[in-house]
Amino acid sequence: MTNDDEFEIFARASAERLRSTAFMLCRDWHLAQDLTQTTLTKLYVSWRRVTQAENPHAYAQKILFRAYLDYRRRRSSSERITADFADIADAATPDLRLTMLEALGQLPPRDRAIVILRYFEDYSVGQTADVLNIPASVVKSQTKRSLARLRDLLAPDQLALFA
Repeated sequence: MTNDDEFEIFARASAERLRSTAFMLCRDWHLAQDLTQTTLTKLYVSWRRVTQAENPHAYAQKILFRAYLDYRRRRSSSERITADFADIADAATPDLRLTMLEALGQLPPRDRAIVILRYFEDYSVGQTADVLNIPASVVKSQTKRSLARLRDLLAPDQLALFA
């Protein structure tokens, strides 16, 4: 099996998960597709090195998160997203998922990336710090602040559910 064949198998198996993670980060399906494509392109270029890595999916995740943060740093990233989230098909409880996506969207980009890596991708503090190229202490402090912010954002909605 050639390197190209191996990459194609990996890309087919991982693309949907990468796109889903990208959507949670940016809340725009088109941008999520672009970020996924950028990730797969960069991954293909360094595929020989990736195949020697212990976990190719973690390597791809690292590229995805860095591509997202690079995009957010660009001036053009200040555009406001106005798309409706009604086309989310994989949600078990659509209202709760939309509420969580809205709350995540109100966090700054790096904080959102930290929360998604820690709680949606199940990364450790060290892995998250490595992916985002920040100290572990920043991951810990920003996680604490971000979770407090999410609680504040979600508390009124949660109280309304039980009223």
